[in-house]
Amino acid sequence: MPSAEARPVVLDRREGPFGEVVLRERGDDFEIIANGCFLMDTSDGRSERLLIDAALAALPAGRRDPALLIGGLGVGFSLVRAAADPRWGRIAVVEREPAVVDWHLEGPLGRISAAALADPRTAILREDLVEHLRTTTERYDALCLDIDNGPDWTVTEGNEGLYSPAGLAACRARLTPGGVLAVWSAQPSAAFGEALRNAGFRAVRAEEVAVARGVPDVVHLALRGH
Repeated sequence: MPSAEARPVVLDRREGPFGEVVLRERGDDFEIIANGCFLMDTSDGRSERLLIDAALAALPAGRRDPALLIGGLGVGFSLVRAAADPRWGRIAVVEREPAVVDWHLEGPLGRISAAALADPRTAILREDLVEHLRTTTERYDALCLDIDNGPDWTVTEGNEGLYSPAGLAACRARLTPGGVLAVWSAQPSAAFGEALRNAGFRAVRAEEVAVARGVPDVVHLALRGH
């Protein structure tokens, strides 16, 4: 969570296709706020990096140049982690908020992500994640999704479809055999684990990252069978 010591300074405020998005600076950190809801900041990126590392570790041994889809650009921590690892093949990042992409390509968040965005493996897809999963014919070895505060706390109503049986079926369809689905959450969700099993995923588990106050951040992991 953001530090309470420094007062936030608004760097940009826009009306996007899904409501208001705000970029704030608090001391040395940046924060993204959507429709008045705190989404993320740059104070601690451990769980965003775990999202990438845990997915790679869960892939079958010997898989060469696995293709990765990151759902949500955010402050860029997950993309930076992926681009820093030469084992990944192509890296697609789906981001529906034009302001967030601008803050990285032309704004202050570029100091975090510039090198990763310039990586030839990286492609930014300016689309809604739920729609992309439903319509694309691309296949990925790993889906690393971080577009909400978790399956039980979505940013917009439309995102609820991602965690529904139809949404999880779309995720499964986009994965190669043995592929990994990794979903970030601000709190554990036993119900989501059960939903993953009901959707046909196997090896369902969760990895936790302790935070200073409150419940731990969680990465839910599941594998598509062969």
